[in-house]
Amino acid sequence: MLVAATHEWSDMSQKVQAVIVRAKDAPVETVTIVVPDPGPGEAVVDILTCGVCHTDLHYKLGGIGDEYPYLLGHEATAVVSDIGEGVTNVVIGDRVILNWRAVCGQCRACAKGQPQYCFDTHNATQKMTLEDGTELSPALGIGAFAEKTLVAAGQCTKVDEDVDPGAVGLLGCGIMAGIGAAINTGEVKRGESVAVIGCGGVGIAAIAGAKLAGATTIVAVDIDDDKLAMAKDIGATHTVNSKNTDPIQGIKELTGGFGADVVIDAVGRPETYKQAFYARDLAGRVVLVGVPTPEMKLELPLLDIFGQGGSLKSSWYGDCLPSRDFPMLVEQYKLGRLDLDAFVTERIKLGDVEAAFTKMGEGKVLRSVVEL
Repeated sequence: MLVAATHEWSDMSQKVQAVIVRAKDAPVETVTIVVPDPGPGEAVVDILTCGVCHTDLHYKLGGIGDEYPYLLGHEATAVVSDIGEGVTNVVIGDRVILNWRAVCGQCRACAKGQPQYCFDTHNATQKMTLEDGTELSPALGIGAFAEKTLVAAGQCTKVDEDVDPGAVGLLGCGIMAGIGAAINTGEVKRGESVAVIGCGGVGIAAIAGAKLAGATTIVAVDIDDDKLAMAKDIGATHTVNSKNTDPIQGIKELTGGFGADVVIDAVGRPETYKQAFYARDLAGRVVLVGVPTPEMKLELPLLDIFGQGGSLKSSWYGDCLPSRDFPMLVEQYKLGRLDLDAFVTERIKLGDVEAAFTKMGEGKVLRSVVEL
């Protein structure tokens, strides 16, 4: 009786619907892709929901690379449907949030007990393809605008099933980056003052993080009154419209004339970084979580850097460790202390991703969430 007795003998590749972009600034397309059977250390997951993030738009516009075609999507909740050899952290049927920091456990950061800074994170080894065999580049090593996707098993973090997948899936990228910028990088403490410059999804998440950490004065800064209103809803105690008011003076006036203990730049431009630098108190912390572009340069008087004291920190993915932070934040959500539902502006289908990018550019949404 000739029966395949081992996993690697089978060919379980599957064809599913997914959203790709073929060339720089081309419109996205919904196409059929081929997802292979998981190899050693890999997992295939059924996508439940996936947020539409600015990073996906950067891939579309050519701002990250030119390894087209890209399989877009990465802020996802999923169910594990198959696992490869040697996978022990998840089993088939687990509800997971996907992440782009599958830590190696062996690099110098991991070896000194700081896996949140892992210098050798990894993705699935095999490639997903179009039906003609063209290899796809998955966004952030995930590619979750798809009915199924292939990831490294370490990119799966098991979470409770009794929560809205559309809300908690946003922890996979932008919301985690913002919350982590406040809690992990900025180390906001109870009773401290925090200012956040830029109230897009990441900035508003930083406000939520500051509130969760116990900050008592939280100042939101933006040029858009609608975004400032959303910031107030999430947890900002004060707002400054920097189109009308100098943000440095505005923040200082709201913090006793001294400046904030922590100022988070969620924009990532030289102008906003300088505002953050000068809007903090002596010995305060500046956190850069907005992503600059390669040509940007920063110039500051070295004496001011010395004289202001404190620290200047960059936040990579909110300096998060998914296995530690995702379950903790889901629990805070369940306890009513973290309003992830407020970040879900609309729920859409795979075919609506292009329209969601347009709404994003117009500043009309915090997150559009694709439901599969």
